[in-house]
Amino acid sequence: MHASFRRSLAIALTAMALLAPVVALADGSVHVALTAQRVTEVNGHEVLLSAEKARPGEVLEYRAVYRNDTGTAVRQLMATLPIPNGLEYLPRTAAPAQVLASLDGQSFAPVPLVRTQRMADGHEVVREVPPSEYRFLRWSIGALGVKQSRTVAARVRVAPLALATLTH
Repeated sequence: MHASFRRSLAIALTAMALLAPVVALADGSVHVALTAQRVTEVNGHEVLLSAEKARPGEVLEYRAVYRNDTGTAVRQLMATLPIPNGLEYLPRTAAPAQVLASLDGQSFAPVPLVRTQRMADGHEVVREVPPSEYRFLRWSIGALGVKQSRTVAARVRVAPLALATLTH
């Protein structure tokens, strides 16, 4: 694998690890562990391997485990998973399945995202936003009791042009 792509992927994974807790931790009482693994098939069975060797076109699975290690329950917890440039969300891979998405990290809506587009003749049409444009996914975890944990996950594909996107 090209060394600069490997460095860029590592930078993207580090950015995701740093961003997820910032978005999720309202009061510092919930710890977030973010992992990324490469999805592959071995002997007809799906296997998750280290994402350190992911190449353009390969699929990664991101998992964020939110754990409440305090003495009190946490309410209205929102779990957010950033999707850096160079990675494309794969539709219908979010777990739990009820997920919100965002293009900018500010406004979230249920997937699939849609946008209004004005045509040349002046009329407007509503079209789905390609999932490859999603930059954040968010789940409503709700309450998280003492010593409880919840996991959210989604799969992404390393974009074919990820080398150029991630290194610039």
